Amino acid sequence: MWRFAVRLGKAESVQKQESLADLLGGRRGAVDATLPSVAFVAAWLLSHSVHLGALIALVLGLGLGGWRMYRGERWRPVLIGLFGVAAAVIVVLYTGRAQDFFLLQIAMNAASFFGFIISIVLRWPLLGVIVGAVLGQKTRWRKDPDLLRAYSRASWAFLVQYLIRVVVFGALWLSGSVLALGIARVALSWPLQAASLAAAWWALRSALPEDHPGLRHPRVPESAGA
Repeated sequence: MWRFAVRLGKAESVQKQESLADLLGGRRGAVDATLPSVAFVAAWLLSHSVHLGALIALVLGLGLGGWRMYRGERWRPVLIGLFGVAAAVIVVLYTGRAQDFFLLQIAMNAASFFGFIISIVLRWPLLGVIVGAVLGQKTRWRKDPDLLRAYSRASWAFLVQYLIRVVVFGALWLSGSVLALGIARVALSWPLQAASLAAAWWALRSALPEDHPGLRHPRVPESAGA
């Protein structure tokens, strides 16, 4: 009976732990980042003018950012989103090719892919860095061998996500398929991100021992310091 109670307590503590989706969120940001791209493609299809498409995308991005700020949401994600839209607009106005609106998206996903690979090799998995920063742990998580191993394994889910985007976006960009790029931008934003978060969370939970207290409570060996 006592052993059953201990196991039940462990199961309940695991169920109450936050998932990666709870900690990192991202759905609202993914939607906000996708809408300007959809607006650009729609305007370009109707007018075949990159100038009009860029203007509508920028206005929509500014409107979404202003609305988020008005609601008192965190300003940093808002500014990052606005920077992404503005950079895409600058690129497409410079080249004059509608497919180049997605060029920055391809470059960012490629950079993220290689960044995650390097971080895993160096035993500084970026997933751990991000979650540790969100939880205010700084680098304490890295002193926990179980968490370090778990974050390294879970990071592969994000590697697959970025690779899929680079391959799909890259192929469509090379073919100049603007409509297909817009459709892919929607399909490979939050749906793919949600699948990656779920896969990463499963990998995390599978890698951690049953008695581990969770992401918020790294088990730091005494020799490693506080």
